[in-house]
Amino acid sequence: MTEANDTLAGRTVLITGASGGLGERFARIAAAAGARVALCARRVDRLEQIAADIGAGGRQALAVALDVSEEASVKEAFDRAEAAFGTVDTVIANAGIEHSGSVFDISVEQFDQVFAVNVRGVFLTAREAARRMQEAGQAERGRIVLVSSITGQSVAPGILPYSASKAAVSHMGRLFAREWARTGPNVNCISPGYIATDINHDWFATESGQKHIRTFPRRRLLDEDGLDGVVLYLLSDAAKNTTGANFTVDDGQTL
Repeated sequence: MTEANDTLAGRTVLITGASGGLGERFARIAAAAGARVALCARRVDRLEQIAADIGAGGRQALAVALDVSEEASVKEAFDRAEAAFGTVDTVIANAGIEHSGSVFDISVEQFDQVFAVNVRGVFLTAREAARRMQEAGQAERGRIVLVSSITGQSVAPGILPYSASKAAVSHMGRLFAREWARTGPNVNCISPGYIATDINHDWFATESGQKHIRTFPRRRLLDEDGLDGVVLYLLSDAAKNTTGANFTVDDGQTL
């Protein structure tokens, strides 16, 4: 875990998809850096465990039930975070799901579900965040980070809905940044490479998954802490001149 410091002191960070994987990691490093964190996802029991663990370390965390595909749920999550910590001035839109398989095997319902969470969910989260930051007069120092993927840039068979949704997220980040360029908040994307998380851990343990890893130049997955530095930077005051960017952090996997 990144060493505790106060680079995010005074910030309130809302993180979607925070019940495991990258979202949990982001919540823990943001809290360690001094932020108040609102952990949002559907698995409330898991969120409460993580929040309690963060609290035991002397930091502030709140578990909030959230379905990012539903606008009312998004608004309620922001209401709860604001009631506890004040205006949310920092957001990580991380929630995402995947349905894999042949194009012919993926149902319309599965396709729509991926886009409802991965694209509509990011849109609703970022829009609500920016609206509230602007209304509170805190948009200039506001930070929104959208979690995309290297699959949104490269061609990977078997995950068409996921890859297409992440390409949409990357472009949406630029569009948000342009629209709010004069008012704030700053909006940036990160496109992680393959890292072992809840969504892919079992597959990478298979023979096919291991074969995939051997195609990478460094023949390994991204380290657990590989995104810490760029995420902490993008959430901080140091990123005041950074907006509309997409940071690819993949340990050279796309080389």
